[in-house]
Parts: sequence; structure tokens; C-alpha cells
Amino acid sequence: MFDRLMGKFLVDEGMLSKGQLDQVYRAQEESRAKLGVIAVSEKLMTIAQAEEINALQASRDMRFGDLAVARGYLQQEQVDRLLAEQTNEFMAFSQAVVDQGYMTLEEVTDSVTDFQRKFGLLESDMEALKAGDIERIVPIFLGSDQKEYEQFLAVAVKNIYRLVDAHIYIGRARTTREFQGEAIGYQKIRGDCTLLMAITGKYDDMQKTAIAYTKEEFIETREDALDALCELINCINGLYVTQKSIEGLGIELEPPVYLPGFASVSAVEMVVMPVYIDNAEIELIVSMEKEVVVR
Repeated sequence: MFDRLMGKFLVDEGMLSKGQLDQVYRAQEESRAKLGVIAVSEKLMTIAQAEEINALQASRDMRFGDLAVARGYLQQEQVDRLLAEQTNEFMAFSQAVVDQGYMTLEEVTDSVTDFQRKFGLLESDMEALKAGDIERIVPIFLGSDQKEYEQFLAVAVKNIYRLVDAHIYIGRARTTREFQGEAIGYQKIRGDCTLLMAITGKYDDMQKTAIAYTKEEFIETREDALDALCELINCINGLYVTQKSIEGLGIELEPPVYLPGFASVSAVEMVVMPVYIDNAEIELIVSMEKEVVVR
């Protein structure tokens, strides 16, 4: 997720063009982050130390980690942890940016600091983003202490990541009383706790999301797209209900419903979280109020 957030940030800040970013993402799929890039990103080594080890590798038949330990820059336990992180998406993204020659490692590192400063993030927030820990990332973007919403949105985002697109990212959530969209699919949960989850947004974006979910190239009607998204909503809510049942709560799902035309959702309180999927933006709407009106 952080690779996509940083990619958007770099384009917005004029440090990469959209075309360069697309090339970085293609290269990222084929790259494996080098230990030096990870060590600098994790602030275990300085850029100068990483460059020194890289230079030493040119004349010595030793691995980066072994040389870093020999020079006293890293402990073996740290090397082992860094090796485990080589498949990390953000590390691969950073490596691809450097390998493509668009930015230096120092520029990438500085841009991460700028990202953190611009959005007012804590070190713990940055650790969660870099690790791709969705359960810790969702509260950062929810922006308030709402444990039930955090729990549900974590389930939703994790399963969109798993079922739809492994490169999704989310935006800042907002609390509102009413939301309107070109089309909507939704489902209600009733029983010991109540909940409504909806997916809405511009139809073209919802169609792209439905195609990404079903892996079918041709979803041409609004009804087919919304029916597919209702299946996704039902899957997410089913996992949430199972989780709540383990906690001893008695709840059940109503059938999912879709409205193919312009629709609105209103409640005393609901949370709206943007989710970016395959060049599309949809909105997740969640309300735990007993009275939620969809029309």
C-alpha cells in the first residue's frame, strides 16, 4: 500500500511523471530490494555507510550483510530481519525508482521524510505503512478512536486487497450524515449489532472494480457490475459476521441490494473511506446506526 501512496505523492510533488511511475511499477514487479536500500529506509544505516559497503562489494567476494556486520554497521539479527523484508512492496518500489535512474537513494529517503512531515505521521505510523500492516494502517486514515469502525474497515480493506487488487491504497476517511453516488451496492447486518456497508462512486470506477474482482474482461451493464460488487460486499460482511459470532454475538446478514441509478445514503453518522483500485476510486460507506436510509 505504501508504494502506491508514495508513488502518488511523488507525482503530485513533481518528482516523477505519470509515465515514469508506470515504468517504476513495471520494474517493481521484477525487482527485489537490495539490503542497502532496506537498511537505509529502516534507518539502520546511513546512505554513506550503504554506499561504502556497495563499493567494498566490488573488490570483495562477500555479501552486503556480511560486510555490514564485519564493519560494525549491523548486527546479524538485523541482517536476518532485513533479508526477510526483501519482498516488501515499498522496498521493491524504492529499489525500482533508483534502478530506473529517476531518483537517487538519498532523494527517495528525503521524499519519505517529506511525506511523513506533510501528513503529520508518527514514526509508528510510518512503520505500519512500510510493513503493509492493514490493521495498523486503517486507524491512521480513520483519524479517530472508533474501535468498531476500525475493526470492520480492517476486515474490508484486507479482503479487497486479497480478492480484488494487491496494490490498493486508501485515503483519509470522513464522517458525514449523507452521501450521494451514481450507483450503489449495499448490505445490512442486524441482530446484537447493526451495520450497513455500501460501495458507491462513479459508475466507470465501479465497473473497473467489478472487473478486477471477477477477473472478467467484459462487464458491460450496470446491473452486472453492481451484482459483482454485491457479491464482494457479501463476502466481506460474511467474514465480519463470522468474527463477531466467535465473540458470542448473534447477528445475521440481509440480502445485498443494488440501485443502478443515482442514489443517496443518510444516517446520523457514517464513515466514508476512499479506496483506490486499478486506476479507479470507490467509496466504502459504513454506518453502525440503527436507522440508515438508502434511496
